[in-house]
Amino acid sequence: MNIHRLTAVMIVAAVTALPIVSQEALKSTEEEYYDFLSIQGLAERPTLNYRTLSDSEWKLTGEAAEGNHVWAENNLGTRFTLWQAAHPADNWFTRGIDQSITMKVYGPEWFNSFNTAAPYGQNDGALWQGRGYNTSLTGGIRFEAYGFEATIKPQLSFSQNMAFEYITPNYAATDKNGNQTIYAGKASEYGYYGVQSIDAPQRFGDKLFFTYDWGDTEIRWSWHTFTVGFGTQSIWLGPANLNPIIHSNNAASYPKFDIGLRKQSIVIPKVGWYLGDIEFRGWWGQLSESDYFDTVESNNHNLISGLAVSWALPGIFEGLSIGFNRTMLSKWNNINAYSLFEIFIPLMKGQAGQDESDQRASITVDYLFPKAGVEIYLEWGRNDFQVVEGNFLRYPFHSQGWTVGGKKTFNITQNIFGILCIEITNLQSSYDYGFTYPWQSTFYAHHKITQGYTNRGQWLGAGVGTGSSSQYINFSFFYPQGCTGFYVYRVNPNLDYIWFSGQFENTYTNCINTEYHIGINSLYYITDKFFVQGGIEYIYILSPNYTSATDKHSISGNISLKFII
Repeated sequence: MNIHRLTAVMIVAAVTALPIVSQEALKSTEEEYYDFLSIQGLAERPTLNYRTLSDSEWKLTGEAAEGNHVWAENNLGTRFTLWQAAHPADNWFTRGIDQSITMKVYGPEWFNSFNTAAPYGQNDGALWQGRGYNTSLTGGIRFEAYGFEATIKPQLSFSQNMAFEYITPNYAATDKNGNQTIYAGKASEYGYYGVQSIDAPQRFGDKLFFTYDWGDTEIRWSWHTFTVGFGTQSIWLGPANLNPIIHSNNAASYPKFDIGLRKQSIVIPKVGWYLGDIEFRGWWGQLSESDYFDTVESNNHNLISGLAVSWALPGIFEGLSIGFNRTMLSKWNNINAYSLFEIFIPLMKGQAGQDESDQRASITVDYLFPKAGVEIYLEWGRNDFQVVEGNFLRYPFHSQGWTVGGKKTFNITQNIFGILCIEITNLQSSYDYGFTYPWQSTFYAHHKITQGYTNRGQWLGAGVGTGSSSQYINFSFFYPQGCTGFYVYRVNPNLDYIWFSGQFENTYTNCINTEYHIGINSLYYITDKFFVQGGIEYIYILSPNYTSATDKHSISGNISLKFII
């Protein structure tokens, strides 16, 4: 065997590392740090609009690629080359495939939280952070070989789920004749209090419980930027930092199939004109009902079909990207060509226009200006939008929801950097409900898809929840040993409930439930491969349960440990 063949077959585990390329989980510490660098022009953003763990392949650039950045001495996670072909095949097909075998280890990471008075937590996957003690353990491994990718990264969580006072659910256990309804013992005891078409339990039963979720697990094949995969990786759509309108990792993961193009430059052949970057992804998945909605087994699942398209503009508009997102929920037992492919047809026609499915769409705008360390973004969405020209022109704000925000980085000293983040979200029903339209609704509800826009009882979109409004401001410091952040978060949970229930007319402003969150969190690298992260938050709850009852005070604390390879 000659030296070249020996090189081609030899396994060189952990000898060749790729320190400037890293694939990170959504909203992980590492991804948040890379995003911080990207605002300064020190990291290349791998996506425009559609993001999962597999798509989030960050690359350091400029002086950061040479090891000049604030966390340069800390291990941010490394992808190791286990095997590399000495003489890679060179033809039109293999040039689109990385001809090597690589590995990356995730975690393990152990998260713990405690809520003293009421449930609180968002963007945490399948974990339900109820009152009392909550914990989750995540970890996994990822292999890539000749275009194939295999990721196993499940989540095991526990919730003490202690009792607390909540609103009487808007689901009856018996009908007017005294017969049990399908909600008896489930939504009638623990369910949602607003419109009767949302599977969003206020409490998940009356006992402590464990949850196993496949998390960011999937198999995938990619060639150049074309990619196709099946798995349960969470999706984050759009530029929002905290409350994206259409899709986040707030709920448990669900099995899905997706196909599309990752971030891809558009260049006209021969003349070499660069027209910017595009990104396209379509997906189909199975959503599941929680254990606390109804007793009907035949409606436990819904089909979600989704589409995400985006374009980063060239030339004088460099740094500006626009996107379009659309999702549609249909009944799983009625899957047909309409429910599978209507998502790709621009206007609502046929069954979609007749309201047989639950649709949402949003437009995103993101402007990144690294020279100033500034990012400004917007997501504007419509619920169950109906593209009828006359109605749109008369009132384009029908069923709207939006998130707007911005970030600004600061150089404080040679080794200390700061970032300011502000985000405002509004998901309250538009004013025409109750006037132009004689029925009630809310952003994440639908009268035929009775589980609403949820999966296993948690919101698929903004974690702040349907009908809510919020204002968030955070200032964080990054220094060589870690980071520390201070934040204020104001939330009006589901104001739609107030408008539609009639309580506002009877009790005026003293029934508007408002939460003020004031908190601090910090991360410290004990070694370059091990960090501890924790935070504490004071929550002042005015008019709990939308009544004039005594205000509540709650403390929410958390701590997590993570080992990085």
